[in-house]
Amino acid sequence: MILKKQENLAHKKSGPFVGVLLFIASIILLILTGPLGFLYGILYSLFTKGFRGLGEYLFKIAVSVDQLGNVLMQHLLNTLWVKKGGYKFGNRDETISSALGRNKKLATLTRFGIAIDNILDKLDPNHSLNSIDYYIEPSQGILDVLAWIHTIDNRILCTRSSGKGVYYIPGGKREPGESDTQSLSREIKEELQVDLDISSLKLMGIFEAPAHGVQPGVIVRMRCYTGGYTGDLCPDSEISEMVWLSYSDRKMVSEVDQLIFDFLNKKGYLI
Repeated sequence: MILKKQENLAHKKSGPFVGVLLFIASIILLILTGPLGFLYGILYSLFTKGFRGLGEYLFKIAVSVDQLGNVLMQHLLNTLWVKKGGYKFGNRDETISSALGRNKKLATLTRFGIAIDNILDKLDPNHSLNSIDYYIEPSQGILDVLAWIHTIDNRILCTRSSGKGVYYIPGGKREPGESDTQSLSREIKEELQVDLDISSLKLMGIFEAPAHGVQPGVIVRMRCYTGGYTGDLCPDSEISEMVWLSYSDRKMVSEVDQLIFDFLNKKGYLI
């Protein structure tokens, strides 16, 4: 899996005239400097790290070309490979293989898309699924959220907001400029009125599934942490109910939370 660790920043918007000028400038620079830079990169990689360095250099270029293709061919791929309501190609920070893998998980590939995925699987088993990149920039198709996993006696803490029909693992969306720990601490303080022990927080995993209660094709990407806290758990006024659920209550939570329930069950934390 390609992991490109960076801050999750929203796409920077620009006017159509600026976009055209930047495109022309980028093409000119690529034509003038690209060949020289590529040749120097090959020689530098060979002399500093040998063939291993050359392989690493070319792999980075391959990923960048794949990302370019995801933007360049987005409208064509969305027409030919994705069913209505599927996850869209076009995120500038994501590869074609990653977007293909997300649609495979959602079962929203067309027959053509499935055929392409099967070809890739013959070359590299589970290629598209293993290529899903959880560090890409958030977009309209991805909701970037965080969750606090707290289990006691094989049960997990969950909440239900006012007007909602399902339970959720506590957490919420990141505000601009916030780190994972800052965002999660703020959300838990707002929802349950306790202070998370920042030093004890550990990443448990990243899970993706169709987002609940929104338009089709939107994925929720949930980064889950475990850790201690201080204070007494007490739901805020926006939280209608705080409960401790077992694995048998799996159908009472959202799709992404169901994946987490399965994970915790296999690990022996939830029965």
